[in-house]
Amino acid sequence: MRRREFILLGGAAVAWPLAANAQPAGKSYRIGYLALGDDKLFANALLQRLDELGYREGASMTFAYRSAEGRPERLAPLATQLVQDAPDVLVAGFGTLAAQAAKAATTSIPVVFTTVGDPLGAGIVASLGRPGGNVTGLTDQARDVQGKRLQLLLELIPGKHEIAALLNPDTPFSRLGLEEAKAAAEQGHIHLQVLEARTADQVAERLGEAAKAAADGLLVLEDPLLYSVRGRLAELATRLRLPAMFVYKDSADAGGLMSYGPERRQLYRRAAEYVDKILKGTKPADLPVEQPTKFELVINLKTAKTLGLPVPATLLATADQVIE
Repeated sequence: MRRREFILLGGAAVAWPLAANAQPAGKSYRIGYLALGDDKLFANALLQRLDELGYREGASMTFAYRSAEGRPERLAPLATQLVQDAPDVLVAGFGTLAAQAAKAATTSIPVVFTTVGDPLGAGIVASLGRPGGNVTGLTDQARDVQGKRLQLLLELIPGKHEIAALLNPDTPFSRLGLEEAKAAAEQGHIHLQVLEARTADQVAERLGEAAKAAADGLLVLEDPLLYSVRGRLAELATRLRLPAMFVYKDSADAGGLMSYGPERRQLYRRAAEYVDKILKGTKPADLPVEQPTKFELVINLKTAKTLGLPVPATLLATADQVIE
């Protein structure tokens, strides 16, 4: 399993070592970071890249991290608080809701979002190529990727036709992702059972419903809520004999059967490069929203063995990582 160690943020700021490519003496920038949940690990990936680009905490940069701790209603006041500190750039962490709150809080401070599923559909940008306004960033999705996830799951459970899709309907991207999954399921003559969970407690209830309905597999449309309970979700899906496809590698690391999606830490490192461009004078409106070009397939063989599922050699050959 590939791992890298990052220093976790203990509070509003964190110190980083001197970069070889330091910014000019006397010039200091303020970076604000708005998170819905616990983004510390990924915020550190962003900070590490900023450090490599020469932005040294305490010398050429100050960094303010604020988290709503999973409570969406706290995002707006936290965004207002960050804007009042007049940052040079405001970074929006995982998910659409943080980006929407940041956008609503300011029309002048540049905003860089990190992982918004459908920034156009969510009204965050005017277009992907020409975002307009003061907001740009990265999306962690691409067209028809839900269909690909469904296809990969079915390769592991051939001949099965009952699949449950778990999602949080309050997450804007989930609606688009569900429509893509439905279209792929219809094309493959698959019956898709939709499971909606708005709270962590509802996740167990919905998975129980899927098991009672004799679902053959589970497609997880991860958002900040479902990602935050990935370990619990993976354990429960395995216990209920539900082969599950997740989005993020971290979920496979936590015991999920499979994942197919972009490497999230790379997205945050790329977001740091957007911040760097903006600090050097590029307008957010001139920075196209970047879509991922590489998706990683991760298979957890330990979970497959627990479920009694033989993994086809052809599928193993296409995997970017196999957890044994």
